[in-house]
Amino acid sequence: MDRVSHAVATYQKKDAPQFDVGDTVDVHVRIQEGDKERIQLFTGIVLCKKNSGIAATFTVRRIVQGEGVERIFPIHSPFVADVKVKRRHHVQRSKLYYLRTRSGKSARMRERIDLKEEVVPGEATSTAAPAAPAGAKS
Repeated sequence: MDRVSHAVATYQKKDAPQFDVGDTVDVHVRIQEGDKERIQLFTGIVLCKKNSGIAATFTVRRIVQGEGVERIFPIHSPFVADVKVKRRHHVQRSKLYYLRTRSGKSARMRERIDLKEEVVPGEATSTAAPAAPAGAKS
């Protein structure tokens, strides 16, 4: 590993958040006010993801009092505490810039439903084959 990539690797997050374009996310941003630090939420739809490595960024858009607000966040920034996915949407594009001109029903997106079964802790899951009915020959 050369010196530049080693220096960059020290600033990259080990567990980068997993989300896609079109997802509705909560971005937890660290805000420094004097000597206090607090976490502020920014909720919106991911419009795009750009670049790779240490320079990777994503753009989140939301509507506040009828005005569209967009913020660009670096993925590996120490000020981005966490990114939580609230909803996933099915999109066909990698950049959703067309949402800037849409409002109301025309800005809706189809929600993506993952069919993975969620395992609830404490519940037993049966992986055995069902029992044969009485009177059946083996």
